[in-house]
Amino acid sequence: MTNDPKMLLSAEEADRISKAITQAERKTSGEIVAVVADRSSSYAYVPLMWAALAALLAPWPLIHFTWMKVQWIYLIQLLVFLILVAALWPWPVRMRLVPKSARDMYVRRRATEQFLAQNLHTTQGRTGVLIFVSVAEHRAEILADTGIDARVPSGTWQTIVNRMTDDFGDGRAADGFVNAIVAIGAHLAEHFPPGAVDANELPDHLIVLRSGE
Repeated sequence: MTNDPKMLLSAEEADRISKAITQAERKTSGEIVAVVADRSSSYAYVPLMWAALAALLAPWPLIHFTWMKVQWIYLIQLLVFLILVAALWPWPVRMRLVPKSARDMYVRRRATEQFLAQNLHTTQGRTGVLIFVSVAEHRAEILADTGIDARVPSGTWQTIVNRMTDDFGDGRAADGFVNAIVAIGAHLAEHFPPGAVDANELPDHLIVLRSGE
């Protein structure tokens, strides 16, 4: 999966995903929103944190084993910090320093933010389902509102996510989205057929978020 959502999906594939949402929602009064983000955090604190830690440790050997002046030790400490920040700042390096648990936490948080930002919590009947993909972290999340979440077996959403990420890993991102939409639509149609609540409250098009949005 590329780190740029524009490269993840072509315009034709994005249109295919939008049409899949429209088709799925014709069979249900529920709502599906699909969001893809280039990343869930800048992780800017990571190189700063590691550089600061190294800079704090650097003076101790110099203090204990040399007669170097304090001014020179301070200068070396500053240089260690600046050099490490520059070395660790590039995005690929930065991402390798972030623990998986931290990446997962940020993706989950961004997905939750989007669930609220896209007004999925306001649908009548609480039938909103969010498909969220964060490209840089190679992770997908499905968040469902209480109305539908309470009616599907435990693990249902994770099963769909697993299949979706498998499709992404095989280079079939559009298929991954469409398969997830079809599967979610089937659950919504089973429990919330058309007319049960107001239909089509939210946009059907794929929402793309880039850094800074």
